[in-house]
Amino acid sequence: MRTIEYTIEQKDSGIKIFTFLKYRKGHSTKLIRTVKNTDRGILLNGEPARTVDTVKSGDLLTVNIAGDITEIEPSDEPLDIVYEDSDLLIINKSPFTAMHPTHNHQGDTLANAVAGHLKKEGRSAVFRAVGRLDKGTSGLVVCALNSLAAAKLSGKVKKEYCAIVKGGLEGSGTVDVPIYRPDPMKTLRACSYELGTETAVTHWTVIKSEGEFSLVKLNLETGRTHQIRVHMNFLGHPVAGDGLYGGFHPEFGHQLLHCGSCGLVHPVTDEYVTFTADVPADFKKCIHFE
Repeated sequence: MRTIEYTIEQKDSGIKIFTFLKYRKGHSTKLIRTVKNTDRGILLNGEPARTVDTVKSGDLLTVNIAGDITEIEPSDEPLDIVYEDSDLLIINKSPFTAMHPTHNHQGDTLANAVAGHLKKEGRSAVFRAVGRLDKGTSGLVVCALNSLAAAKLSGKVKKEYCAIVKGGLEGSGTVDVPIYRPDPMKTLRACSYELGTETAVTHWTVIKSEGEFSLVKLNLETGRTHQIRVHMNFLGHPVAGDGLYGGFHPEFGHQLLHCGSCGLVHPVTDEYVTFTADVPADFKKCIHFE
């Protein structure tokens, strides 16, 4: 159970509970309906309340969101936790960890590790990753621990990536080329102005170049599958280690792509917070990081 308390301010005095929760605090209609139908789901000054009841300045409005029951098998895999509270779990994911169970990955995914971590804390939550990272990509993954957090964060987490790419790339630029899936039975994506079905925009800036590699900072306007990997290959500078998109290097076991920072408005406190995660050690074998 996640309990959230709101003290009503003068500017909200006289409005209905439904209006306050939906338009002031961002609760979805579905969530409001759920807590309304939950025993003691909505309390006004400690007493059960209806969504049509009005609030006044100084009132204490309590919302009790029932916990989730997850069907993900918990594992004992350790997590590199960057931040955790009642609403968020932010993890620095290893590049060798897949996000979700698939036919190729059973019991060894991030979802399994999160389920195991929460179980040890006596908690349970459906695995709600706000944006995903490909297997082989490392860095920050934001997990929403309840439906309110998931709804308020969807599409609103600002991420910055870095990558080691092949070749001596210089300057900065934007790739604005649609992406499509040439074979619906395969995960491979491609760029095409004519055939592309998904708008995709990637902004890139070179931080430094050394020898056969360049370190690039990347920001996305869209979040398409494999977007950075496809776009850098389109530029002729594939991500090092990316065997799927032309960057194969035998010394790397994955693409050198990392989500190093993210920013978001906390779903309950409304405070803007930022988080960072250092790149894996194999990045530093290619380019000197100061």
